[in-house]
Amino acid sequence: MGSSHGDSRIIREMAFEGPAYVPLARRAFTFWDALSDSTGAPLLLMTDALYLGAPATGLLALSRTSAAAHGVPHEDLDREAVQRRFPAFDVPSGMAGLLEHHAGVLRPEACVTAMLAEARRHGAELRLEEPMLSWEAKAGGVRVRTDRGVIETGALILATGAWMPAELAPLGVPLQVERVVQHWFRPIGDASRFSPERCPVYLCEDPDGTIFYGFPLLDGLVKCAVHHKGEMTGPHVVRRTVSDEEVARVRVYADRFVPGAAAAHARSAVCLYTDTPDGHFIVDRHPAHPNVVLVSACNGVGFKFAPVIGEAAAQLALGRPLPTMLTPFTIGRFGVAH
Repeated sequence: MGSSHGDSRIIREMAFEGPAYVPLARRAFTFWDALSDSTGAPLLLMTDALYLGAPATGLLALSRTSAAAHGVPHEDLDREAVQRRFPAFDVPSGMAGLLEHHAGVLRPEACVTAMLAEARRHGAELRLEEPMLSWEAKAGGVRVRTDRGVIETGALILATGAWMPAELAPLGVPLQVERVVQHWFRPIGDASRFSPERCPVYLCEDPDGTIFYGFPLLDGLVKCAVHHKGEMTGPHVVRRTVSDEEVARVRVYADRFVPGAAAAHARSAVCLYTDTPDGHFIVDRHPAHPNVVLVSACNGVGFKFAPVIGEAAAQLALGRPLPTMLTPFTIGRFGVAH
C-alpha cells in the first residue's frame, strides 16, 4: 500500500536530481552487493542506463553535471548511435543519448525480504502490520502507542512514507502525496531486443518536459511509467483502480521511444510518491525532540538509497552525527530551527 513494490526499481549513479545524490548511490551499491552476498538473494541486475532528450538541456545536461562533479564514467551518443547499439529504441529527431554503465535494476520485494531477514538475524524484533496510532517524546525516551499496546523506547525513527505529511505539517513543512501508476506490457515482434542484454533501463525526456522511464524485459513483461505528473492524494483515500485513459497516456510515450514495447497491456499498479517542497529528501532529528528521527526519502527516487538512508537514521538514533553526505538533506533548509 506504499512505495516499495512493483517488481523493479532503477539504480543509477548519475543524478539529474543533483550531484549530492551521486555519493549516496555509490554507497548504496556497496550495501546492496553486501546484502545480496550475505543472503544469497539475487537483488541487483546490472543493465546500463540510457538517458534520452535534448542534447544540451534538461535531463541530459543535469545528468552530465552530476557526472562531472563526481567523475561518473559515461558516453555521449548521437541519435544514430543509440539506435544502432540499442534496437529497441526510436530516438526522435533533435534528441541524443547519454549512456551510463554502472546502473541497473533492483528487485524491491526481494530487497525488502532480504533486509527483514538480516534484521531478524541480528536480533531485531519485527512487529509487522501493527499500525502506530501515536507517539510522545518524554524525558529519556519515547512512548509509542500501536493498535496492540504501548512501546517504551529510547529513540524513534519515523519513516512512514505517504503517512509522513501528518508528522511534518506541524513543523511547517508541507508534504504532498502523489499517485503515480506503473504499467506492464507484453511486447510484439522480436522480444529479444528488449532483453536485459540488449536493452538498458532508460529515462526519456519528452519536449513537453515529461520524463518517461522503463525497464528491459523482466519475467516476460516490459514495465514503464511516467515520472511524477500524478494526481495529489493521501494514503487513506488513494484511487487504486487504473483507467484505460491512464494506460493510453503512457502508451503515447512508449510508442514514441520504445515502439512495440507497449503492445498488450498486462497489468498496472499504483505507487505513492511523497514529495517535499523542494523535491529533495529530509533526514534529520526532530527539532524539538533529538531522540526522534525524521526520514522522508521519497520523491519517487528513494528506494535505491534505502540502505544508506537507514545507516544515517541509525546513526542519528544512536546520538551520533549525521553522515556528511546527508547534510544537504537536513530540515533546517525549510527554516525549521533545532
